[in-house]
Amino acid sequence: MKAILLREIKSFFGSPVGYLVIAIFLLLNGLFLWVFEGDYNILNSGFADLTPFFTIAPWILIFLIPAVTMRSFSDERKQGTLELLLTKPLSVWQIVNGKFLGAMLLIIIAIIPTFIYVWVISGLGMPVGNIDLGSTMGSYFGLLFLIAAYSAIGIFTSTVSENQIVAFILSVFLCFVFYFAFDGLATYLPSAENFISSLGMDSHFKSMSRGVIDTRDILYFVSLTVLFLSFTVYKLKSLKS
Repeated sequence: MKAILLREIKSFFGSPVGYLVIAIFLLLNGLFLWVFEGDYNILNSGFADLTPFFTIAPWILIFLIPAVTMRSFSDERKQGTLELLLTKPLSVWQIVNGKFLGAMLLIIIAIIPTFIYVWVISGLGMPVGNIDLGSTMGSYFGLLFLIAAYSAIGIFTSTVSENQIVAFILSVFLCFVFYFAFDGLATYLPSAENFISSLGMDSHFKSMSRGVIDTRDILYFVSLTVLFLSFTVYKLKSLKS
């Protein structure tokens, strides 16, 4: 698994892909949070917190993570190297986990520079240092689980087709459904609103953003991640046979 992970990281940073992902994520967040006028501009919000960042980050990642993962297995299938990869002395789970962790690590590297926002907001607070660190750290923790779920979905969709664009579109669609669609559906079914909302990522991510780490939220994200990784393993085994 370590060999696959290192191979993925080298492929990301051996080409412009890794640098572009990090640059695009930081640029978009920087523009929305500090430059563009609007609801997400921290300087105009009047509050010393990072709520705007944790509101727009999941939406940016809905497109960015599928762009990273779309080539994971679809490229292997297109180039005919998937069969060679599956003959290596590694289990299918190890191969999938290596690809998954490689994609996750790249996005985490993109997230790390945003910790400077915490320092800036802390300095802007009145008095200085007046920032809810519990809520902020809970939101980062939730973002980590959100990245894992998005990455697992993206890895799975990359096995569905040899065409990277198809994998990208399908991944964006599934990420959108699991993040937003359940909340939208819940508004039309008030009698089951809480249950339907709990099926989506948004409610669990918002729960973590309050600074309260509930085992139900962790279990949800872990289950969703494992589910799509299992789908990936099943799909690869069907291609192998």
